[in-house]
Amino acid sequence: MLGTAMQGDITPPLESGQRLFHTYGDDFFQLGKDRVESSLHFFAGKLVSPWFDGDITQLQVSDLKWLEDNTPEVLVIGTGRRTAFPSIEVMDYLASLHVGYECMDSLSAARTFNILVGEARSVAAAMLLPNVKS
Repeated sequence: MLGTAMQGDITPPLESGQRLFHTYGDDFFQLGKDRVESSLHFFAGKLVSPWFDGDITQLQVSDLKWLEDNTPEVLVIGTGRRTAFPSIEVMDYLASLHVGYECMDSLSAARTFNILVGEARSVAAAMLLPNVKS
């Protein structure tokens, strides 16, 4: 019938323990019911915060060893206020784990994470607060 609005829930089904970024600001992320005011990593229902203290150029392989326990298909890396990249050693390490990764500013990373979750992708997030300048 023309002119009749359809109604329904278009929220994608989420895996058990999976949460989305709901809001964010320069000094926090809201991941599900958790307000996080420090860097974080999140995958398979496990939230770790604080995670890393520094800008993305200081990230080391040892900061990403958590990926070895349960390797995601994709890692979304929020790099602070601006898009930046980790060292070659870190990128080589991610490649050795066969983890696809995307580096982007943290606010874009939060949105991208949500989109990938909605596509039922195996996605992890490693996020620096948006007020971190790289």
